[in-house]
Amino acid sequence: MLYCVLRLLEPKSRLSKKDLLPMAALGCFGVATAQTGFTFGVSLAGAASTGLIFATAPVWGLLLGSLLGLERPTTRNVLGVGLSVAGVAAIVSEGLGSGNTNLLGDGLVLMAAVCVGAYAVLSMPLLERHSPLAVATYPVLFGTPMLLLLSSPQLVGMRWGEVGVWPLLAVGYAAVFATAFAFAAWQRGISRVGANRVLVYQYLITLVGVTSGVVFFGETLGWNKIIGGAVILLGIYLARR
Repeated sequence: MLYCVLRLLEPKSRLSKKDLLPMAALGCFGVATAQTGFTFGVSLAGAASTGLIFATAPVWGLLLGSLLGLERPTTRNVLGVGLSVAGVAAIVSEGLGSGNTNLLGDGLVLMAAVCVGAYAVLSMPLLERHSPLAVATYPVLFGTPMLLLLSSPQLVGMRWGEVGVWPLLAVGYAAVFATAFAFAAWQRGISRVGANRVLVYQYLITLVGVTSGVVFFGETLGWNKIIGGAVILLGIYLARR
């Protein structure tokens, strides 16, 4: 769907040889690895834990930007990174007490957050040469084969006849809004205000994820999650200020 829209709106959009590898890397990490880790993390750890840990994406973007020389971290930034890591540790410690399932889920969500932070930062050079729609489209195209490879064991055993209407509607929503629109809007935002500001909107994932987990799925917020979440948000505020 993204590619059709790209061809319709920007028929002259083409990739040069030097952009193939960066676009493929964005697809593997920002699309395939991040989405797979996020989805498996939600299934194992729950929406509340996922929303809190995934909020650390701006911190990993800051760290990568510093390593690449794109940002100059201050003492306040370093303190923020430390607090965010401590907050994640507090949330993960709750998983340690309840079995390996939560711990594995938390780890997968953390991996997804790191990939999303890297995706935002590594998109910047490509946005200097291509439109936001192109930088949203090509990584999804490159990431699709990897996603199919990862999901092939589950696809083979799927009982398609038992899939109802609501799961299909959920997949349609994920395709149109959570993927096509979200990736295109994300890149448009980065091209206009930069990766730093755009990553701060990860706060909304935390708010929506935690609230929906409690309201719709009856998830509980232990003290570890409450304190850990507060420490993470404080850390992100200091790191991205």
